[in-house]
Parts: sequence; C-alpha cells; structure tokens
Amino acid sequence: MTGRLAGRVAVVTGAANGIGRAYAGRLAAEGAAVAVLDIADGAETVAEVEAAGSKGAAFAVDLTDADQVAAVAREVTASLGAADILVNNAGIYPNQPLDGMTAADWRRVFAINVDSMFYASQAFTPAMKARGWGRIVNMTSNAIGLVIPGFTHYTAAKMAVIGLTRGLATELAEFGITANAIGPSLVRTATTEAGPAAFFDIVPQLQAIKRVQLPTDLTGTLAFLVSDDAAFITGQTFYVDGGLLRAS
Repeated sequence: MTGRLAGRVAVVTGAANGIGRAYAGRLAAEGAAVAVLDIADGAETVAEVEAAGSKGAAFAVDLTDADQVAAVAREVTASLGAADILVNNAGIYPNQPLDGMTAADWRRVFAINVDSMFYASQAFTPAMKARGWGRIVNMTSNAIGLVIPGFTHYTAAKMAVIGLTRGLATELAEFGITANAIGPSLVRTATTEAGPAAFFDIVPQLQAIKRVQLPTDLTGTLAFLVSDDAAFITGQTFYVDGGLLRAS
C-alpha cells in the first residue's frame, strides 16, 4: 500500500457502523491496516477496508470491560501488528430527561463514552511509547456548546472526553504520541435517524453551513490528525460542525 499512513496500524472503536465505519474506510484508503473494534459485527467494515487495498480485521469486544479491552489489544497485535493509531469513536447518545434518568443510565453513558477511551488508551499506548510514535483521536461533540434537553449525561460525558484528551496529550507527548479530539454536529447515520426527526430540521439551521452533516465530512480531519503533518498538534479539540459553534 502507498499513502501517508502506509505501514501504520489503526484501531477504530465503534467501527461497525456510522462514523467509525467511515473512519475505517478513510484510514484504509490512506494506507493503514485497520482493526475494527465493536460489540456489533464488523465484517462489512472489514470488507470495505480490504476493498480499499488494506488489511483489516474485526474484533468483538465490550469496550466497557477493561479486561476485554486489554485482551483485544493483544489480539490486534498478533493479527495486524502493534497499533500506531487509536481512534476512540464508540459512543451512545440516548435522549433521557433528567427526571427519568436512573443512576444506571448515567453510568452506562459514561462507561461507553468515557471509560472505554481510558481503557483503550491504557491498552494500546505502551507499544506506541516503545516505538516513539503514536496518534490518539477521541470523539467529543459540539453538544457541549448547545442547550438541548435530555442530554445532560451525554453533555457531561463529552466534556470529560476533552479533559481526558488534554491529560493524554500532557502525559504522552514525550513519547512522540499526540492526542486530539474531534467534535461533530448532528451526523446522519442509521442510529441518529432512529432518533427525533425534528433534529435534522433544527440543527442545520444553527450551523453556518446549513445542511445535515455526513460521516465523510469528518474523515479528512481525522486523516490529517493521525498523519505526520499533525506532529506538533496535541491536546486540541477540533469542532467539525459546519460552524455551529462559531459564536462560542
């Protein structure tokens, strides 16, 4: 394979569908081998990776289980080689009013949206540190700058992702590893389409670019951040959201 990521191994969580699947395809097109980590079947994503000319493999894992994440890191290394790139994309965004939110609801959102990133970062960075090169990209959201009822737990979790990103950037810089975050707007995926349809009318009107965001609108930013071109960028959050947070 040729491309600016040729010879690299990328891990993408939540890559069986949606944004993660688009990320996997773009990283493959850039030359990276791609490990698809998801609780869902990642076979279709792997087929797209291979169609792009790269090597791919799917690994079924509960990303909220630290032991499973540590074990899958060993499986990825055995199958594709040690990871150079970690894209912490897996996440959920249930709409639940505060009055009806249970402690279990709160913990589940943090477990998938934040804890999984911590577990994966711990599991995959030792090999990056040993080689003196690595890239971590965490998915946050522009929801932190909006006032939308029903997303208190999600907004809090995505704020925590920014803090995690800054912490990783601080601790890992000396090893040649960068950590950054990407915050999209409302992105059209099968999952978001199952939610309130009105959001697709309302949110684009708040953006400077008044159309619904697609997963492919995010892939160029990711490809840049995990490349050598972004070697001096770390601890930053990039809002790729059509200019919705332009006034923030």
